[in-house]
Amino acid sequence: MPPETPAPKDDPRLGITLSGGGAFGAAHVGVLQVLEERGIRPGIVTGTSSGALVGAAYAAGLSGGTLERIALRFRWSRIARWSFQPRWGLLDTRVVMDAIQGLLGEDPRIEDLPRRFGAVATDLRTRRAVTIDKGPLSAALRATIAVPGILPPVRLGGRLLADGGMVDNVPHASARELGADRVIVVHLHAKWENARMMRSTTKIAELVADPTILLIQPEMERMAQWTMRDVPRLIAEGRRAASEALDSSATSDPVDDRAGE
Repeated sequence: MPPETPAPKDDPRLGITLSGGGAFGAAHVGVLQVLEERGIRPGIVTGTSSGALVGAAYAAGLSGGTLERIALRFRWSRIARWSFQPRWGLLDTRVVMDAIQGLLGEDPRIEDLPRRFGAVATDLRTRRAVTIDKGPLSAALRATIAVPGILPPVRLGGRLLADGGMVDNVPHASARELGADRVIVVHLHAKWENARMMRSTTKIAELVADPTILLIQPEMERMAQWTMRDVPRLIAEGRRAASEALDSSATSDPVDDRAGE
């Protein structure tokens, strides 16, 4: 009997950061599919807002095919419903726990996920980014998607937390905090930023110039940000952008040094 082929290993020093952007987050699914097909396996996953939602599912070990099926079925009611106490926001995100339990069978602690994961939120008191990498997954996701005025902030660890995109929508530093020395950064607003609350404290030119970063920029032009009608197109655009970035950086790719090679 031939020896069994060892299961591929994640690279514990390779991170991936997924930016926010509402329904645009479906493009992350296409990016992750291409990485999976090419045997590129980041061991560290960080993201904010919709990027954190997709990143959490990936960190939980779900495949690219499963992520696509989830994205195609996704409705906003899975993560929010009308609030009967709208002091902090019009919608209530406690339904996130139900969605996670339905998907994973439990509400796991972040530190128990197969891959290291951090959801990036904004501390409303200090206006600084906070990486949530411990505790119940549902609490971290409720915090990172909390758009002020629409979704309520979350009290966690003595902080009042809201959407990380308020201070940095491309929080690649969070992957460094968790131990990555090379980072794949997926920036969903490649040519324009149409949501005023979505900001990047890092200049895109700096990311391009950094040899330890592979920048993937799906182009969101003429796609819907707050409805799910363009999900198939968004996934396809994520695949296109990932393939283009990987092919064009073959000689200086920060993901070349992979685990198990």
